[in-house]
Amino acid sequence: MLAAHTAALGPHSTGQHTVTSLAVANPGSLIQSVDWVAIAPPLIAAVAALAVLVTDLFLPERHKQWLGRLTVAGLALALIALLPLTGDSPRATFCVRNVAGGSDNGGCSYVADHFALVFQLLALGGALIAALLSTHTVDDERLPRGEYWFLLLSSATGAALLPASRDLATMVIALEVASLPAFALVALRRDGRGAEAALKFFVSSVTATAVMLLGVGFVYAASGSLHLGAVAQGLEHAPGQLKPLAEAGAVLTLVGFAFKVAAVPFHFWVPDTYTGAPLPVAGYLSVVGKAAGLSGLALATTIAFRPYAHTWGLVLAVLAALTMTVGNVGALRQRFDTRYSAVRLLAWSSVGQAGYLLVPLAAAGYAPTGTDPLGATAAYALIYGVVNLGAFGVVAAVGRRAGTSVDDFRGLFARNRWTALALAFFLLCLAGLPPGVVGLFGKVVVFRAAVDAGLGWLAVVMAVNVVIALYYYLLWTARLFAPAEEPAEAERRLPVGLTATLGLTASAAVVLSVAPQLVLQVAGGSLF
Repeated sequence: MLAAHTAALGPHSTGQHTVTSLAVANPGSLIQSVDWVAIAPPLIAAVAALAVLVTDLFLPERHKQWLGRLTVAGLALALIALLPLTGDSPRATFCVRNVAGGSDNGGCSYVADHFALVFQLLALGGALIAALLSTHTVDDERLPRGEYWFLLLSSATGAALLPASRDLATMVIALEVASLPAFALVALRRDGRGAEAALKFFVSSVTATAVMLLGVGFVYAASGSLHLGAVAQGLEHAPGQLKPLAEAGAVLTLVGFAFKVAAVPFHFWVPDTYTGAPLPVAGYLSVVGKAAGLSGLALATTIAFRPYAHTWGLVLAVLAALTMTVGNVGALRQRFDTRYSAVRLLAWSSVGQAGYLLVPLAAAGYAPTGTDPLGATAAYALIYGVVNLGAFGVVAAVGRRAGTSVDDFRGLFARNRWTALALAFFLLCLAGLPPGVVGLFGKVVVFRAAVDAGLGWLAVVMAVNVVIALYYYLLWTARLFAPAEEPAEAERRLPVGLTATLGLTASAAVVLSVAPQLVLQVAGGSLF
């Protein structure tokens, strides 16, 4: 997308797929036709962002609630635009001639394959649920409507673009498009905590991006290309004197994606940022931000840095073990914190869940040819996205009446039984306990990926961490049904946005628990 496109392109044959790129009328021209259907999902989100920004200039203040509805409609259309891309043959565009091929469809900078569609579904679907969750928050906290919805759509555009990117330059741009609006979204909170949280988020993210750009420069110098398939071939045949430069570049490039995933030791921004941000923004970052980083990490490792598979496989396995352990121990320690915030607990839980998500990526470094453990990462990411956004929705609902401390959930069943049952179900899904079968199913899929790759020690670490996580998930669940310290009062009727959020996430979690194979039908199989 960022490279010069100068050639007429015919079909590109890869090891697994045949992709037809649109031809250029004049091979000597820099003007290239674009496959608009392929790029429709992120493009619709971007157009919706511009529409919100322009509409905000002319819309009277009393009618600005329509901006939220326009945002929801734009994200829904972007999701619908995924349907024409679900055929057997992936579509590619923004291609150049005579670029080394591989499994990433040659020199194409944008490829709408199965991998891209799964993570675009997660990014745009997560953004849609976050938008529904935001409708009452924007009004209750008096956030600037036009700016909020524009920033949310802009960030979602970058998150949807990244999984389809197939060159390092486009990946960096997409990552920054997803990240920069997120800084501003965090800072929109008016009580002072938002500015502090945004500053921590910004400084740490900019540092990670600078390191990643340095790594991309090293990789380009060693391989002579930015396209992922060509990078892999260039690194494999790089002269001996350039190998240290290439290895350093690979490590530095992965730092930026590890930061977005919140892998240890790049997780330190998560608790303060989540607690300081508006609640829907925290939920958005925990799912959509993590999906963007995870997709970039998967693309960079399994395609561009495939020659170093055993090296990054071991590194990711160690990071996965550290991340899940630090996250779960951090969540466990919240019980002894006077703040004992539900959002802070979910933040540390999010770090722990990131460790589980890294396990199949680590397994991909050891997987024999012909196997694809990345389906486990995609399946678990979809499950986690649904139940985690649902948990944030319940926290938002309870926070309207009381606070967001875990103690504020005591006796919730007596006040609002359906909300309590929904949160209990989400927490059991995160813990991997029945009746949250879909959560158990996701953990089994990830566990199996580690075992099949010969990472038995990592499977043991994961099993220990699952047991640790049971304690704080069950402790929170027990509070929901404990006797209230004060007489129970019926809670106010929830706003439409919150009701839709809880309804969508709870329904999806129940359906997937009844038929968990649906997740593998969406995310399973070969992702590349």
